[in-house]
Amino acid sequence: MKIIILGAGQVGTSVAANLVSEANDITVVDQDPDLLRELQDRFDLRTVMGHGAHPDVLLRAGAEDADMIIAVTNSDETNMVACQVAYTLFHTPTKIARVRAQSFLDQPKLFGTDALPIDVAISPEALVTDYIIRLIENPGTLQVLDFAGGRIRLVAVRAFHGGPLVGQELRTLHDHMPKVAARVAAIYRQDRAIQPEGNTIIQADDEVFFVAAPEHIRSVMGELRRLDKSYKRILIAGGGNIGTRLAKTLERNFRVKIIERNLNRCKRVAEDLEKTIVLHGDAADQDLLLEENIENTDVFCAVTNDDEANIISAMLAKRLGARKVMALINRPSYVDLVQSGSIDIAISPQQATIGSLLKHVRRGDVVMVHSLRRGAAEAIEAIAHGDTMSSKVVGRSIGELKLPKGASIGALVRGNQVLIAHTETVIEAEDHVILFLQDKLRIQEVERLFQVGVTFL
Repeated sequence: MKIIILGAGQVGTSVAANLVSEANDITVVDQDPDLLRELQDRFDLRTVMGHGAHPDVLLRAGAEDADMIIAVTNSDETNMVACQVAYTLFHTPTKIARVRAQSFLDQPKLFGTDALPIDVAISPEALVTDYIIRLIENPGTLQVLDFAGGRIRLVAVRAFHGGPLVGQELRTLHDHMPKVAARVAAIYRQDRAIQPEGNTIIQADDEVFFVAAPEHIRSVMGELRRLDKSYKRILIAGGGNIGTRLAKTLERNFRVKIIERNLNRCKRVAEDLEKTIVLHGDAADQDLLLEENIENTDVFCAVTNDDEANIISAMLAKRLGARKVMALINRPSYVDLVQSGSIDIAISPQQATIGSLLKHVRRGDVVMVHSLRRGAAEAIEAIAHGDTMSSKVVGRSIGELKLPKGASIGALVRGNQVLIAHTETVIEAEDHVILFLQDKLRIQEVERLFQVGVTFL
C-alpha cells in the first residue's frame, strides 16, 4: 500500500515505524529537515520537505497514486486542509486526519464527502482518555481493550502469589469457574512470550492476557491475583486537554482533583468542570501532595505535556503513599525504563493512537486493531467472509486452521452471542474473530488467512 504521512513528530514517527515494517511504500512529509533526516537514517522510506497541505508538496510526495494519506501534523487546520486537497486534486481513496480541538470533533456534520472529506478523524487525547478510564474502572489491570463494540474485552493483568490459578495448569481454569466463559490468549514471562496450552502453568509475575465478557473480568482476575478494591479518589496532574477530559468523565462517579501550574488555565478548567476541585500548583511539590492527602489517593495520574514532569511527580506520589500511579509518556525509550520501577502504568499516546490507524491499513475486513507490548504484538478483530470454497476459515474448526506461530484465537462474536474459542469451535460466515498475535511481523499471514478467494461472489 502506498501511504503518505504528513508530520514527522512523535505520532508520525510512530506510525511510520509501524507501517514501514509491513512492506508498505511510505513517504513522510515535514518542514523540519532534521526530523526527516533522522527518519531516513532509521527506516527504509522516502521523505519530502515542505508544507503538507500544499498541492505541489503532495504532488512531489506521490499523491497522484497514493492509497492513503495520514495527516498527523501538530496543526488541526493543516491536517484538515491537506485531506481536502488530496480529495479534490488527487482523489486519494482514504484520508485520515489527527484532530485535537474538541470544538471540531463536536461537529459530526463537519466530516464527510459533502463537507470536509475526512474518512477518519482521530483524536489522540480522546483515545488516551478512554484508555485511562478503562484502567480506572477495572482496578488492578494493566490494559483493558474493547472488541465487538464492548461485548468482549482483552485484559492484561499481572499474576500474584496467592491467586488460585497461580501455580496451576491453565486447563484448571474451567474447573475453578465452570459458569464463566474466558480464555487466556497470551502469557509473557520476563518479557518472553509463552504460547498458552492446557498444561501451561501460570507463575507469579506473569503478564497474562485473557478474553472475557465485561461482566466476567473481575471473576477471572480473582483467579490470578488478589482483587483490588474499587477506586474512589483520583488526583490528576495536568489540566490540559487530556486532564480536563479525564476529570469531566470521572467526576460523576469519583472524587477528582486536578493540579495545574498555569493560573489562567486553572481558571478555565475550573469553569469547565462541575464537581472537580482544581488546584493551582506544581504536582511535584511534596508539601502540596501531602496537604492534599496523597497517602489516601487511589489513583495519581500524571498527564502533563512534559514526560519528565510526569515521571517525577508519579514517582513522588508513589513514594508518598498513592495506591496506584500512572504517567503519560511520549518518548518510547522512557516507557520500558519507568514501568519496571515505581510507576505502575506508563501510558504511551502513540500506542493508543496507532491501533486506530492500523485497522484502516490492514488487508481483509479488519474492524479493530490494538497495538500491544510497545508495538511488538497486536490484538485484532477480523470478520470472516465467504464460504467453505472461497475462505480458508469459514466452515473450519479452530483446531484445523493453520495459524502463524504465536497467533491464537481468543473468541468469536456471532451476532449478539460471544463464543469463547475452543479447538472444536467452527467459524461461520460473518463471525467476528478476536485474535492475539505475539509477533506483529506475522500479520500478513493472518491477513491472507482471512482474505476471500476469487470464487466468492
